[in-house]
Amino acid sequence: MVMTSLKFGTSGLRGLVGELAGLPAYAHVRAFCAMLREDGAAGPGGEVLIGRDLRASSPLIAAQCAQAVADAGLVPIDCGALPTPALALAAMRRGAPAIMVTGSHIPDDRNGLKFYRAAGEIDKADEARILAWHAKLALAALPEISTDPASEEAMAAYRDRYVAFFGERALEGLTIGVYQHSSVGRDVICDILAALGASPVPLGRSERFIPVDTEALRPEDEALARQWAGERKLDAIVSTDGDADRPLVADEAGRFLRGDLVGALTARFLGADAIVTPVTSNSALDRPGLFATVVRTRVGSPYVIAGMAQAAAEGAGIVVGFEANGGVLLGSEVVQEGRRLAALPTRDALLPILSTLALVKREAGPLSAIAAQARFAIALSNRLQEVPQDRTLALIERLDAQDPAFRDEAFASHGGVAARDRRDGLRLTLGNGATVHFRASGNAPELRVYVEAPTPEAAEALLAENLAFAAAQTR
Repeated sequence: MVMTSLKFGTSGLRGLVGELAGLPAYAHVRAFCAMLREDGAAGPGGEVLIGRDLRASSPLIAAQCAQAVADAGLVPIDCGALPTPALALAAMRRGAPAIMVTGSHIPDDRNGLKFYRAAGEIDKADEARILAWHAKLALAALPEISTDPASEEAMAAYRDRYVAFFGERALEGLTIGVYQHSSVGRDVICDILAALGASPVPLGRSERFIPVDTEALRPEDEALARQWAGERKLDAIVSTDGDADRPLVADEAGRFLRGDLVGALTARFLGADAIVTPVTSNSALDRPGLFATVVRTRVGSPYVIAGMAQAAAEGAGIVVGFEANGGVLLGSEVVQEGRRLAALPTRDALLPILSTLALVKREAGPLSAIAAQARFAIALSNRLQEVPQDRTLALIERLDAQDPAFRDEAFASHGGVAARDRRDGLRLTLGNGATVHFRASGNAPELRVYVEAPTPEAAEALLAENLAFAAAQTR
């Protein structure tokens, strides 16, 4: 049996470039197209939109995807380099499926494919069907890449979506730093901010791919934000991950807000009566009176999308989904001052960035004060890289059920373990009220550690302690 890093994770198929580029990418796209043909979602001659991020391997893989679409009897449409949510919006408007070539926030030696139906991101059942068709087709060779797909400009509709909803003077007077690095959305962010009346200040543009993970920020990114805030008078600093579906928002002092806080501020701005968010998001979201309905899910946009459908079916008016990484999914239409924003049930970075900045403008106060008013628990997260998933799962099993004495000893200094939650990984509520959550990343060989504690110092100490604990147990 040949071992491979390729797998469907929290959002799409991911793996090492050397194990995705070539026949694997071609074969998985052929399987996706076969699924669409089977259930009538794409007939002969139907279009499939293809987009990509800015990592080095993406143009080649996108060409292989286009060849697979053509060989499946469908028509590939090249949308070029653009944010994942812009591609999803174009697919919905055109009534066509789509494929995004992106590894999102993971390093440049990895890449991935995100698959979309005309109505939005595929679900877990679709993933299983793609894998079944992949096995059934059993393709053995990559054909010559000869397809020259037609091109389509898809960015303008994405830009117009937000300019029309927020209004041309919505951010007038704000000066916003834009950490551009290698985000595929780096230019459109500046364009939209300027169109809304803000003064964007481009910062840190890179032609080398930088894996910015909004849940595990690199120390150098945090240092850069503080430096820029100290050098310039900025109302905020914003950025995204590689494919621009996860936001980064820092306050006027260069302190980054957690993604779930950005999601909550977005839901507040939009007037949501129901939010859908994974178990890794801050426990403060469950506080009575904050939102009428709170649905908790496993980590991953397919689970959030399913939760949004559940909330809508149960009568919620405005449904907003978001993850701890900050990506916001809009599950229903929003109308404000006669302006309409259509649902977009895929992770998006621009909506939370603009909503948070609009709150700063509306409340005429610093972002730091708006963030403090949310009274979130102090929550931190980080990761251990190159930890095989089976080692993470072994640690979780030992802590959960196999070895109670081991668990009690490990957390004795925190009052032991008061409660356990296995909805996704293992979330432990400790006797002193703090929480520790271990889970395997769905996208890479990484062990994720999340903590909550009453003070920043306690949270930092708890995170460092449990990263060290997990590292020792998974060597």
